[in-house]
Amino acid sequence: MDWGLSLTLLIGGMVLLMAFGLPVAFAFLGINLLGAFIFLGGEAGLEQVARNTVAALSNFSLAPIPLFLLMGEILFHTGVAFRAIDAIDRLITKVPGRLSIVAVGGGIVFSSLSGSTIANTAVLGSALLPDMLKRGYHPTIAMGPIMATGSIAMLIPPSALAVLLGSLAGMSISQLLIAGIVPGFLMGAAFLLYIIVRCRLNPSLAPSYEVEAMPFWDRVKPSLVYVVPLFTIFVVVVGSILAGWATPTESAALGSVAAFLACLAYGRVTVKNMMVSLLETAKISVMVLFIIGASLTFSQILAFSGAADGLLGWIQGFDLSSFALLLAMLVVLLFLGCFMDQVSMILITLPFFIPLAQAAGFDMIWFGVLMLVVMEISFTTPPFGMLLYVMKGVAPPGITIGDVYRSTYPFILLELIVLALIVLVPELATGLPDWIRR
Repeated sequence: MDWGLSLTLLIGGMVLLMAFGLPVAFAFLGINLLGAFIFLGGEAGLEQVARNTVAALSNFSLAPIPLFLLMGEILFHTGVAFRAIDAIDRLITKVPGRLSIVAVGGGIVFSSLSGSTIANTAVLGSALLPDMLKRGYHPTIAMGPIMATGSIAMLIPPSALAVLLGSLAGMSISQLLIAGIVPGFLMGAAFLLYIIVRCRLNPSLAPSYEVEAMPFWDRVKPSLVYVVPLFTIFVVVVGSILAGWATPTESAALGSVAAFLACLAYGRVTVKNMMVSLLETAKISVMVLFIIGASLTFSQILAFSGAADGLLGWIQGFDLSSFALLLAMLVVLLFLGCFMDQVSMILITLPFFIPLAQAAGFDMIWFGVLMLVVMEISFTTPPFGMLLYVMKGVAPPGITIGDVYRSTYPFILLELIVLALIVLVPELATGLPDWIRR
């Protein structure tokens, strides 16, 4: 079969199944079964699907995914995350767009404690959005920072998606996790600067109000009680990797234990919220691992059918410069992000992008960070960005999906600017891992 026809059958069939509303995991499974039967030799190909699934899920490097997710779920369902956000709220007083700044600050803190962008957005939206709208904040400056900062959890470790990307692409997971730190904080700084300047130029976006007067110690004490101790979790996870004391898997396990002990120390642990945390972690983990199990077979089918080599040869025939090739790959990811979830984007593009990136001589950690930034942008890209619907779910009834869409545009532009900076200055992504390696 011609490689073009094979590619159309595999990619087109999968997109068609997803367009009919089939979950991503089952769409991959269905097209894998069809492709394995056609290209891998009938019944023997179907047996290979089972062997590939077992091999993919036996990979120990995937263990951090459920452990990082568990950290965030524990902090979310015990309510400790909400108390940390309230503590940050007390610290910030008379600045333009005060509550939006609290959203960014709280989001960065929670991003350093949770590998889940969804949990991050849900916590911030539930805790801050009703008060922001009640005080007359424009939806753009209320919802935009919450969604934009929620997606930073993909960059700042612990990041479950970074572990997934590193595992499937053969990148160093520890270096990829560390490489996301500087871009993540750079993104947060850009959001803070935009909010302050925008609200100073147009105060009606975030009307000022009197903040309850209280002694200095009463302002600082909640942060010392609920924020500073939680940073020990971040120190345990990242510090153990930086010091070379633990692998990413071991650091994720230590982080989960640290999150549990922290919540236990606050007296917030109950059998009920632990069961809910475990159940939610299991739900998300099973979905992710199911898709990973299908990805190895999909890559093999692309190789055996000749589709992967044919497409790569066709692209290389254009003799694009390295910069043009990188730009083309980022544009493809940005386009896919408007319609697909992040795991699907990884699984569809990696079999093609990784060989192209290696052939072009790209630093793979830098390329991995660029992919993560694009997927962060895609979380808030209309019409199907996942966090758009998380925000709609926690927003008051009067907020329309159109309001949610419009609130993301300024922050998407800021994220694109940061993406361009990382493309032009690769050291923003590679500098910290290189320094640690030396």
